[in-house]
Amino acid sequence: MDPSAKVTLRHIGAQLQCESGHRSLLDALEANHIDVEFQCRSGYCGACRMRLLRGRVAYTQSPLACIRPGDILPCCCLPAGDIELEL
Repeated sequence: MDPSAKVTLRHIGAQLQCESGHRSLLDALEANHIDVEFQCRSGYCGACRMRLLRGRVAYTQSPLACIRPGDILPCCCLPAGDIELEL
């Protein structure tokens, strides 16, 4: 994980930092008051699924929900560098 990755939110037109204190990308989004639907925080349900447009993420645990290529589960991953999300 990048200790201070820049996260660009394309549709909202915002940028934020995912810092080393965040346990997941979902935590970073919430810390910046970005509403993301979620239910489990563990990669089981897939409710937080979103499209990764640029960059890579690293999963802190393997997601059990089915995800398509290009989709991520922010509840159980962290950016591996700067990323752009379709959000």
